Amino acid sequence: MSGNTFGTLFRFTSFGESHGPAIGCVVDGCPPGMGLAQADIQRELDRRKPGTSRHVTQRRESDTVEILSGTFEGRTTGTPIALVIRNEDQKSRDYANIADTFRPGHADYTYWQKYGIRDYRGGGRQSARETAVRVAAGAIAKKWLRERCGVEIRGHLTQLGPNAIPFEGWQHVDASPFFVANAAIVPELAAFMDRLRKAGDSCGARIEIVARGVPVGWGEPVYGKLDADLAAAMMGINAVKGVEIGAGFAAVAQRGTEHSDEMAPEGFLTNHAGGILGGISTGQDVRVAIAVKPTSSIRLDRQSIDKAGNPVVVNTHGRHDPCVGIRATPIAEAMMAVVLMDHALRHRAQNADVQVATPKIAAQAPAEVAAKFVRPVLPVDDPEPDEA
Repeated sequence: MSGNTFGTLFRFTSFGESHGPAIGCVVDGCPPGMGLAQADIQRELDRRKPGTSRHVTQRRESDTVEILSGTFEGRTTGTPIALVIRNEDQKSRDYANIADTFRPGHADYTYWQKYGIRDYRGGGRQSARETAVRVAAGAIAKKWLRERCGVEIRGHLTQLGPNAIPFEGWQHVDASPFFVANAAIVPELAAFMDRLRKAGDSCGARIEIVARGVPVGWGEPVYGKLDADLAAAMMGINAVKGVEIGAGFAAVAQRGTEHSDEMAPEGFLTNHAGGILGGISTGQDVRVAIAVKPTSSIRLDRQSIDKAGNPVVVNTHGRHDPCVGIRATPIAEAMMAVVLMDHALRHRAQNADVQVATPKIAAQAPAEVAAKFVRPVLPVDDPEPDEA
């Protein structure tokens, strides 16, 4: 199987299956000299791990990470960093009834057609269990970006099913089982999830990820655009079906006078581009949003086929997240971190000595400055009717 390695200069290769003895990855390209301990990685894994609330899968995994190589006396050596996480709570018998059938909306059918062999226990290699090692690799990138570049990456759930979630403050995110930046809405979301779980159904979610402190200049203008690589990283996360950079699809309804991010000597006036222009970071916040589809493994009857092509009714029992988007925030943060660190190293390799006389402007102009440039969006006059 190909396609298990992500990144260019900073890269990781993952291995393992949902119900195998372990999952893990080899991280290559991390510069030497950075302090790195198990606790640095474990902190991020604990945010993603299953069983943390009644609203997610009740599979009990400690997700304890082991650093097997790449460090000496608590610092990275520049050599490959091997990480392993042992699987501890598999219940393979829960999947016996789907060994010869295909779950609708899942990768079972495509995987079988491509490889002719399938580990049906928990989805095998295609399981979201693999995302734990992405979070582990992302923890290394997050630490390097924060210490060497001053970049901070944070994410939050902005919509759970039909429930839009107003932003109140970042301080609420890690205190919430839903990764929402709004403490007051948690009881409402919990009640919604209780009803959904009782019904045996699932829902999707929307997540926003923000990187603050990204300097101007990261990314390439043709192939290797920063936004293109971020979009590929996000789409590579299990169950993600849509990605927005900045205004995203809202740009369709915007005018050019509204969408283009004007500049003043004091800074940018808006950030509809999401901190990236022409594939290169602007120095503003890099803003990405993802759409996560409803969980495919649900216990309600659905129509499908078996390996012989016969019609069957499939319902999936076992321990599944009724909304996989609830635990996806740390995963999306990790993938953003891996992409940004990769581009930081690529920029440093080619462009570290570039200097221009034009001063770098602030990521956001003061509110009083931006207010001077606010213009109303003028209506477009109806064209004159064609003469008969």
